[in-house]
Amino acid sequence: MKTLIVTALAFTLLPGIARAQSPIGTSGSTASAPRPAPAPVPPARTNAAANSADYRLAAGDKLRIEVYKDTQLSQSLQIRPDGKITLPLVGDVPAAGRTSVELRDAIAGALEEYIAKPVVTVIVTETTPQVVYVTGEVNKPGALPVANGQMSIIQAIAMAGGFTDFANKKDIRVLRKSATGMQTLRFNYKEAIEDESRREPLPLLPGDTVIVK
Repeated sequence: MKTLIVTALAFTLLPGIARAQSPIGTSGSTASAPRPAPAPVPPARTNAAANSADYRLAAGDKLRIEVYKDTQLSQSLQIRPDGKITLPLVGDVPAAGRTSVELRDAIAGALEEYIAKPVVTVIVTETTPQVVYVTGEVNKPGALPVANGQMSIIQAIAMAGGFTDFANKKDIRVLRKSATGMQTLRFNYKEAIEDESRREPLPLLPGDTVIVK
C-alpha cells in the first residue's frame, strides 16, 4: 500500500517539475520580450547646392581645403563668426560672402608666394541654416528660411506679414556681409510695385538683414 501511494504522488508532481525546468524563451508565459530594433542611422547630409557656383559662404559653414600634394596645408575648418578662416603660411583669409571658387582663387593667389602654381580645391562639407532676417516695421519680424537659396525682398516682406501702418516703403535697407565688409543696399518697395516693367526685385542672399523703418 505504501508503494502505491508514493508512485501516485511522484506522477502528480512530475508535470510541475517539467514546467519548472522548461527553458526561458519558449512559447510559454516565461518567454523574454524581444529586443528593440536599433535606431536607424540618419542619412549623411549632402551639400550639392552648397558647392554650386552661386552659393555664398556664410559664417559657420564647414569647409575642406585641399592643396595638391601638400598634406600640411590641406585643412578641415569652419568659417569663424568674423567671416574668416585661418590657413598655414597665409594666415587669415576672408571667406563669408564669397563663393567657393572665389575663395579657392584667393587662397591660391596667397600661396603663390610660397608654392609654384598651387592647385587648391574648396569643398563645402556642411552649411549653416540658410535664413534672412526682417526687422522693423513689419507685422512678424524674425528669421525666414530661404528655400533653395533664393528669395526676393518682396517675398521676404510678405512672409514677414507685410508692413505696419508706420512703415516707410520708399527707403528699405538691406545689410549684407561680404568679403570686403558690410554693405548697405537700398530698396524702394512702392516704386517696384507700381512699375511692372522693372526686372525682378532685389534678390536676397542667406544672412541678409532687411530693415524696414
